[in-house]
Amino acid sequence: MKKILITGNKSFVGTNFIKHSNYRMIDEKSLFNYVPGSINFSQYDLILHLVAIVHQKKTIPDQEYYKVNRDLAVQIATEAKDAGVKQFIFLSTVKVYGAFRSNTAPWSESSECFPEDAYGKSKYEAEIALRKLEDSNFTVSIIRTPLVYGEGVRANMKSIISLVQKSSILPLRDIHNKRNFTSAENLAAYIDRIIELKASGTFIAMDRESISTSDLVRMISENLEKKIYLFKTPDFIVRIGLKIYPALFERLYGSYEMDNSETLRILQFEPPLTTKEGIKRMIHSMTR
Repeated sequence: MKKILITGNKSFVGTNFIKHSNYRMIDEKSLFNYVPGSINFSQYDLILHLVAIVHQKKTIPDQEYYKVNRDLAVQIATEAKDAGVKQFIFLSTVKVYGAFRSNTAPWSESSECFPEDAYGKSKYEAEIALRKLEDSNFTVSIIRTPLVYGEGVRANMKSIISLVQKSSILPLRDIHNKRNFTSAENLAAYIDRIIELKASGTFIAMDRESISTSDLVRMISENLEKKIYLFKTPDFIVRIGLKIYPALFERLYGSYEMDNSETLRILQFEPPLTTKEGIKRMIHSMTR
């Protein structure tokens, strides 16, 4: 049985991985104020690197993203490789692709990356640097994910759930965008499969289907057993909103579609949960 080290203590993804993975020999280590050489990596077969700075409500200097998301990841991978660790799994993000443009093909594992902010750029630069460390004795596996949801979810998904809980009328009807999400349970299954195959390369881990914002809100309300009324926002208001509040309106009305057929082919894998079932389990974990 492989022994795994998760970098990052009690993180959302790490906690769900420990709960849903088939692997049981798992340790967690905080890298807060990490001192090089302070972890004995030689006792582990693989590292699941989850430590990262994601988008913050408060403004932080761009160099902090690079310090944590790129430099620390490469430092840990280098030490792990030198200690004889055989595999390094790096949790990246679909933000490495940049902004989605309408009427274009969904992004795939081989799509060119044009990250636009410090978060996406630092993650992409980490991917490039980590791939350079790979050799016949050290496998590097990169996993890109869209928004991950599940038990203990935070950030954007929790905000949408809170919105549905507090409001009975929402301007979110007839939104025909396409967005992908990743159940934390599905992500754990992807990681298990990558460990099992010792698979090298870049993978996109996500649920099978893309859904619209309207679909997502309906799934949440149904599982909250709450009746809501959705009405359509006039197109001109959406256009204005995209200019004034681009981040918010893009999340609600824009598409962000992925194609991970190559990942599924290489791994010979199908994620166990549909988004509908994943949302159901998440909501029930919050209300039980």
